[in-house]
Amino acid sequence: MAIAAILKFMNKAEPSWDFYRTFLMVLSEGSLSAAARELGLTQPTVGRHIDALEEALGFPLFTRSPQGLLPTDAALELKPYAEALASTSSALLRAASGQHGAIGGTVRVSASEVIGVEVLPAILAELNRAYPDLSIELSASDAVEDLLRQEADIAVRMVRPEQDALVALHIGAVPLGFHAHRSYLDRRGVPETIDDLSRHSLIGFDRQTAAIRAIMARTPNLPSARFALKTDSNVAQLAAIRAGFGIGICQNALATRDPQLVHVLADTFEMKLETWLVMHENLRASPRCRVTFDALAKGLKAYIRQ
Repeated sequence: MAIAAILKFMNKAEPSWDFYRTFLMVLSEGSLSAAARELGLTQPTVGRHIDALEEALGFPLFTRSPQGLLPTDAALELKPYAEALASTSSALLRAASGQHGAIGGTVRVSASEVIGVEVLPAILAELNRAYPDLSIELSASDAVEDLLRQEADIAVRMVRPEQDALVALHIGAVPLGFHAHRSYLDRRGVPETIDDLSRHSLIGFDRQTAAIRAIMARTPNLPSARFALKTDSNVAQLAAIRAGFGIGICQNALATRDPQLVHVLADTFEMKLETWLVMHENLRASPRCRVTFDALAKGLKAYIRQ
C-alpha cells in the first residue's frame, strides 16, 4: 500500500526531508510532544509536518490511542525507506564537511560498547592531537551498524564482514579469559578447574549477540553454569567484575590495567575475539576516513599486543 501510494504521488511536489525526519522521531518517541523535544521544535510544528506528509502520501501514518500515537501498517512499511534517507543525509553531510583542503570534517566510527568506552578514547585523543580539525562521531553499541547503508563510515567489528563492497583489515585476536576482583576471591576462593565455577557467582550475558555466537562456536568448552548476574551490556559485566560481584569474562588487556583484577583459570580457559577494521570501499580515497582508519588500525594493533 505505502509503496504504491508513493509512486502515485511522485509527480507531485516531493515532501520536505524534514517531514521524514519528524516522522522517524515520532515513530521512535510515540508522541508529538516527545518528538518535538528531541528535535528542538514546537509540538504544533511537529504536528504540521506529520499532517503535510500524510496529505502528500495520501494515507494516515498514525492513529491516536491512550498509549500515544500508534503507527499504521503503512507507516511501518515506510520506516526502512525513511531510515535510509536519514543515513544518506548524514553521510552526505559528513562527506561535505571534509571538502575544504586540509584534513578535517566528520567521521562516524562504530564499535562495540567495551571497545568504544575502554579502548578507542585514547586512540581518538591521539588522532585529535594530530588532526584538530577532524570531528569524530563515536557510536558505542553492540548493535552492528550497516556500512553499506552508510550508517557509519568506519566500524570495529568482532565478526568477519562478508560484504564484498567493504574494505576489511584483520587487526588480530583479542584474548579473553575469566577474571575476578581480589576481594571476591578472598571471600569465595580461587577456582582451580572449570567445574569449580559451578560453586561461584558468575557474570554473564542475557542474550546471544552475533559476536557471542561466534565465540561459542569456536569455544565448545565454554561452561554453561548458572549466571548470578546476567546483562546484555559488556560494559556492565566489566563493571560488575571490577566491583567484586563475581567471576566474568573480559578482555585480558583491560584486566591488566587494574592490579586488583586476577586472571583465573588462565591455563585452562581462553577465548579469542577476532577483530576487523572495516569501511566502505568508496571511502578509501577520502583523506578524513583514511587517516582515521590508519590511526584506529595502529592503535588497535598496539592494544592487542599488550
